Amino acid sequence: MKAPTFSLPDQDGNTHSLTDYAGKKVLLYFYPKDDTPGCTTEACNFRDRLNELKDHGVQVLGVSKDSVASHKKFAEKFHLNFPLLADEDGTVVEAYGVWKEKSMFGKTYMGISRKSFLIDEEGNIVKHYENVKPEEHVEEVLTDILA
Repeated sequence: MKAPTFSLPDQDGNTHSLTDYAGKKVLLYFYPKDDTPGCTTEACNFRDRLNELKDHGVQVLGVSKDSVASHKKFAEKFHLNFPLLADEDGTVVEAYGVWKEKSMFGKTYMGISRKSFLIDEEGNIVKHYENVKPEEHVEEVLTDILA
């Protein structure tokens, strides 16, 4: 399946499009909110293992509906070394089907489901990670890339 295209700003205001990464693998990971416990764990694990991912030709891109300014604070606070893309209008989260009804403390609300997509060099989704556990996700991705 072809990955939906996108063009979004990162924490530094630079625009990233899927077409920019033609010929490379991309791990596009969606997360609910900057600087929250699970999202911080996941981002820091990607930060810490980024060189291994890059050694296997994988570019990591994080996406949430948070603003560029929020992403900048999050990236600086945790020394993140990969782009965090701001999808403030929700176009990309909708295109990838990660905008879902969620519930917490008996209240339902709409939010981003923690999901990831491994996209191959031709722009095809080769793996859809549906039940992402922040503590284990980077290891799961590395295992799949090496398989």
